[in-house]
Amino acid sequence: MPSVPPPSTVRPGLPCPPAEIDDFLSQPTPRVLEVVARTRGPFLVLGAGGKIGLHLSAMLRLALDALGRKDRVIAISRFSTLRDRAAFEQRGVETLACDLSVEAEVNALPDAPTVFFLAGVKFGTSTAPGLLHAINVEIPHRVAAKYARSRIVAYSSGCVYPFVTPASGGAREDTPPAPVGEYAASCVAREQAFTGVAAARGTPVALIRLNYSIEFRYGLLVDIAQKVLAGQPVDVTTGYVNVIWQTDAVAHSIQALEVAGAPAVPINVTGADTLSVRDVAHRFASVLGRTVQITGTEAETAWLNNAAHSHRLFGPPLTTVDQMVRWISEWLRDGGETWGKPTGFERRDGRF
Repeated sequence: MPSVPPPSTVRPGLPCPPAEIDDFLSQPTPRVLEVVARTRGPFLVLGAGGKIGLHLSAMLRLALDALGRKDRVIAISRFSTLRDRAAFEQRGVETLACDLSVEAEVNALPDAPTVFFLAGVKFGTSTAPGLLHAINVEIPHRVAAKYARSRIVAYSSGCVYPFVTPASGGAREDTPPAPVGEYAASCVAREQAFTGVAAARGTPVALIRLNYSIEFRYGLLVDIAQKVLAGQPVDVTTGYVNVIWQTDAVAHSIQALEVAGAPAVPINVTGADTLSVRDVAHRFASVLGRTVQITGTEAETAWLNNAAHSHRLFGPPLTTVDQMVRWISEWLRDGGETWGKPTGFERRDGRF
C-alpha cells in the first residue's frame, strides 16, 4: 500500500503544501502593500469567523509585517462557525469574541480608524426571516453607528442586482439594485445601513459587491467539480457565472479602502470573464478524467457582475480560471477537505 505524503509536501498540481493553503490564500499583493502603507491602523475585521475573515485578517497582518509596522489587526467574531481563535492568533492577529447582535457588546468594542465589515447570513434563511433581518439588517445599522468616524469597507453581494443577459457584460455599479428574494433584499438593506451613515455623518464607505469568491474548499467551482467527480449531473439552468480567486477578492477589498467615500461607493469585485457553467463542467471533466452529465437548459439571464471598474482601479485578478480548475481538481482528487457548504448558485428564486 503506498505511503501517504506528509502534509508539508507540495503535491503536483497544487501551488503550496496542503497544510499551508490558508497562508497561501493570505499573501498580500504588491498593490496591497502600497495601500496598507498609506492606511492608518489599528485594523478591525468584524464578522471574521466566516469564509473570508481569516484570509483578510492575515493578509493585513502580513502586509504590516512586511512594512515593519506594529499596528494591531483585531479579528472580531463569535468564532462559532468555520474558524476558531487559534487560527488567527497563530498568524499574529488579535481576537475579540463579540456577539454583534448585542448592542452593549458592540459599544464596548475598541475604536479604530479602519474597519472591515464581513458579518452576514445567507443559507437557511428562507425559513428564518427573523434571523435574516437580525443579522443582515440590524447588525449593520449598529456597527455603522459605532464606527461612524472610521473608514469602512463593508461586504455586500452581487445578488443586489437584477438578472442580466450574458451579452450585457454584467451589471455595473450604476445598475440600480433590483433584489430577487428576501436574501438579496436584506443585502440591499445591509448596504443602506452604511450608505445612511455615509450620507449623514460623512463616513467614507466602500461596498464590496462580491460575486463569487473561490478557494480550494468552497465556491461554485468546487460545487461543479464535486458533481463531476461523483458522476452527478451538473444543472446548467443558471448557465453563466463570474468567479474570482479568494486571494484576489481579498486584495481588491483591501485596495477599496482608498476609494471609500461619502456618498458610499459600490465596487464590483469579481473576475473579468463571464463563464459558461457547461464549459466549466467540461473543463473539470477533462482534468479529472471523468465524463460529465449535463441537465437543464441555460436560462437567458443570470446574476452577473461587470468588474471592469475595479480592475481599472486595482489591476486585474492575478489568478486565472485555468489555475483555479487545476488546483481545485487536484485538491478534490486527493481527498482534500471542503467546508461542506454548497453555494446554491443554481437557484434563481433567491431562496437560500
